[in-house]
Amino acid sequence: MTILVTGATGNVGRHIVNQLLEAGHHVRALTRNPSSAKLPEAVEVVYGDLTEPKTVAPALNGVTAIHLITFNSDGYTPLQTGPEIVELARKAGVRRITVLWNGENGPVERAVEASDLEWTLLQPVEFMSNALGWAESIRLEGIVREPFGNSPSAMIDVADIASVAVAALVGDGHAGKTYTLTGPEVLTVFDKVRILGAVVGREIRFVELTEDQARERMREQGASEDAIDFVLGWHANPPKSGYTVVPTVEQVTGRPARTFAQWASEHVKYFKTS
Repeated sequence: MTILVTGATGNVGRHIVNQLLEAGHHVRALTRNPSSAKLPEAVEVVYGDLTEPKTVAPALNGVTAIHLITFNSDGYTPLQTGPEIVELARKAGVRRITVLWNGENGPVERAVEASDLEWTLLQPVEFMSNALGWAESIRLEGIVREPFGNSPSAMIDVADIASVAVAALVGDGHAGKTYTLTGPEVLTVFDKVRILGAVVGREIRFVELTEDQARERMREQGASEDAIDFVLGWHANPPKSGYTVVPTVEQVTGRPARTFAQWASEHVKYFKTS
């Protein structure tokens, strides 16, 4: 079977691509910049822009399943072309589709749910890989600067999100399901800093920012006001689903979700000076 992966160069997408290859499937990766995709040689890399559905149509030839993202690469705003993409997929003979949720039930999700495709919605909470944003300040200063130090999160490894996506793309029993995806534990920012310090082998100091300081930092990084409001609102008053552990990863894949300590150990090189 040929499986099309959109967002193939992103955090989750790369893991989906690699896991599908390891399972022996033919993977077609959709990207706006094929020349800079840096994907394995076995991957068929093709051009396509989800904001322009006509560019996606050729990539659907012979595809039996799709992993679909729901946001624009620029600014992570909700993708508005869901109905057109879903219709193209249906006409091309696609049977299954997994959808990576972006925090709201947008046009893509609504179009998929209204279709006759075998759809599975993936609703992960905070990504463990977000901690990579601390790597430089940890390496250079031994400091993490964030607001809301006591904000709880059941954060998940993106590799586990990918494992659930792959199971739904190639296996039976997932059609019409919405999967909330979490890690195996609830941690605060303080907890994450402590765990990283233990893994790195040095004390890491936590400096708690005010909300205004955090907002200004995100502006300087180029985030839109909507994105800033969403991120800071989530951490200031996280929804219960964001800090409630559920066993979905293990139920779907047969393997427990990775802990943050496991993730940190696998990525320790990013936080060490040498």
